[in-house]
Parts: sequence; structure tokens; C-alpha cells
Amino acid sequence: MQAMINTPPYTCGILTLSDKGAKGEREDTSGPLLKQLLTAQGFQVKAYQIIPDQQLLIEAFLIKWVDEKGIDLIVTTGGTGVSPSDRTPEATRQIIDLEIPGIAEAMRQASLAKTPQAIWSRGIAGIRKKSLIINLPGSERGAKENIEAVLPALAHGLYKIKGGTADCGEKREGKD
Repeated sequence: MQAMINTPPYTCGILTLSDKGAKGEREDTSGPLLKQLLTAQGFQVKAYQIIPDQQLLIEAFLIKWVDEKGIDLIVTTGGTGVSPSDRTPEATRQIIDLEIPGIAEAMRQASLAKTPQAIWSRGIAGIRKKSLIINLPGSERGAKENIEAVLPALAHGLYKIKGGTADCGEKREGKD
């Protein structure tokens, strides 16, 4: 019989990057959807914000949410395409300690099964301190498809990021 490892509920933050959204000119639909999906998976949403797609501002929010608030999982939505203002991957790469390419690969693979436009997504994922940051597309559909592609693996990854020592095959209570 495998040992059961009890993992605590993880916290999350949702950062929407949208110049128009920050000005109140566009409704954010991906952020609220992510809040609903992550809450349903047991995450406690500790922060939600809409800001302009400006690299230094994105960096500042990510650093604050990790270093000061200690949020376990931060998902960004928006700014991952090829428009001149899309700077989310650059901001994320600037502040992470370790990139986790498998997360971005899994998300793009899942999206490619639905649309060839997924090749334009530049989102990345990585670890800063003991927090995981994942860049998602800004569209409601793209954000949903991408987070659903990686949700089954998130509890285990966060457990390991936090220093969990159980083997990958062991079950964790309420998480596997």
C-alpha cells in the first residue's frame, strides 16, 4: 500500500495583462474563468489584478506576489502573442530562477490539437523561490484550454517545489 501524503491547499494569484482591460475599455473574461477553474480544484485565490501589458510593471507584480505575499501559483493571462506590446514571457523570464519548459510544451501541444494559431503562443512557465508562474493566453478559450492541459500535474509540482520528498508515484491525499 502506498503512503498518503497530505498536501495543504495551495494559494494562487491571477494577473491579467491587458492595456484596454486596465483602462476599463475591455471586460476581462479569462481572469474570472481562471478563478472559477482554480477554485474548483481547491486553490485559494489570494490576488487578482488587471494591469497594462508593460514589462517592468509585470515584473514588479510577479516579484511582489512571490516575495511579499508568498503565493504558491501565479497564472498570467494575456501578453503571450506576437503583438508589439506582448511582453509577458520576457517579464516572467527576467524574474524566475528556473524555467519549466514542459509546462509550456504541454499547453501548446493541447492548443495545437484545436487550432494551428497555437504556434504563435510564447507563454512560458517557471519557478521563483517556491512559487510557480505560468503564462496563459489572454483569450478565455485559450486560457481555459491551456490551464486544463496542466492542472492534473500542478499539485504534485507545487508539492515538489515546496520541498516535498515523496516519490513521484506516491499518492497525496486529496490531490491525486
